[in-house]
Amino acid sequence: MDKRVVITKAGGVSSVTTQPMEVPVPGPGEVRVKVAYAGINFADLLMRLGFYQPRPAYPFTPGYEASGVVDAMGEDVEGMAVGQRVVAAMRNGGQASYVISPVDRVIPLPDDISLKTAAATPVTYMTAHHMLHYLGHLKPSDSVLIHGGAGGVGTAALQLCAWAGVEQVWATSSKPKHSIIQQYGGRPIDRHNEDFQSIVLSETDGRGADHILDPIGGDHLKRSLSTLAEGGRLYTYGLSSAAPSGKRSLLKAMFALRKTPKFDPLRLMTRNRAVFGVHMGTWENEAAMHEQLNRIVEGIQSGHLEPLIDSVFEADEVQSAHQHLHDAKNIGKVLLRFADIE
Repeated sequence: MDKRVVITKAGGVSSVTTQPMEVPVPGPGEVRVKVAYAGINFADLLMRLGFYQPRPAYPFTPGYEASGVVDAMGEDVEGMAVGQRVVAAMRNGGQASYVISPVDRVIPLPDDISLKTAAATPVTYMTAHHMLHYLGHLKPSDSVLIHGGAGGVGTAALQLCAWAGVEQVWATSSKPKHSIIQQYGGRPIDRHNEDFQSIVLSETDGRGADHILDPIGGDHLKRSLSTLAEGGRLYTYGLSSAAPSGKRSLLKAMFALRKTPKFDPLRLMTRNRAVFGVHMGTWENEAAMHEQLNRIVEGIQSGHLEPLIDSVFEADEVQSAHQHLHDAKNIGKVLLRFADIE
C-alpha cells in the first residue's frame, strides 16, 4: 500500500503516523520518484513538537530527503529517464511512497552508491559541507568543535574535516559514542561530565576554536560563542535543548528560547567573530546546492566520505524512529524504508 508519514498536530510521538496516499502526478519541470528510503532529521521532530519554522500547516508530510527511482516525468524535463536511480533534496514531503520534486533538486546516482547510502546524504552532509566549506572556507590549519559529534551532521562534519586535512577537531557526545569520534579522527569530549569550553581553551592556549557547530541552542550557544577564536565562525542549526524528550513541553521550549543569546553586533565586531544561522530547507540558491551535492557524491565515490547509517525503520514504525532520535540512541543517520528497490 502506498503511504505517507503525516504529522497530524503539534505534540508527542503519537501525533506522527502513516496514512494511505494517492500517487501524485508530476507537472512541468518535475519528476516523480518512487521512494526506497527517506531520511529523518531532528528538524522533523522539532516541527512535530511545534518548535521549528518554517513548517507547513498541520497536517503535513515531513522529510527533506529521499532516494529511489524516477517513475514518471512532467513536460520540459531533460537529463532524466524513467527507471533512473536518484536522490532528491526536498523542501518537505520526502517521507512518502512517492514524491514530486523539481528536476533541479534531483541528483542521478552513480551505480556504486546505494539508495540507502544516498538517503543518508543530502541533509547531514549538505548541512556540514555548507557550514564548513561554503560559509567557513575551511583550511587544514583551522580547528573545529563539533557538538553532537556522533549524530548525522556530526559524523558528516568529522569526515569532511578529515578529508580537508584538519587535524585539531573536538567533538562532544555521550561517553559510549566516543569510539566513533576517534574513528574519524576527532578528540571526544564527554558532554555529560566534561566542560568543552575549558578543554578547548586549554588545548589552544586560550585562543579557542575557529569553527564551532552547535545544534543545541539555548544557553549552550552562549558558551559556544565564548569558546570561539578571533576571526572564528559559530554555526547554529538547531534547538535540541527545546526538545529533550519525545513529549511536547512549552515550558522547556520557552526556557531554552529565553536562554538563547541575543547577539550584540558591536561585541561581535570588537571580538571579530561571526555567527551563521543555517537551515538548508530554506536555502534557495539551487546552483550552490547542486554543486555541493555533486561534491559530496564525489567524496563518497572517492572513499573520503562514508555515510554512517545507525538504523532503518519501516515507514509504519515512524513513532519508534522519532523516539529513538529523542533518546539520542543513534550513531549516524536514521532512515525510513518505503520500498525494497535498488
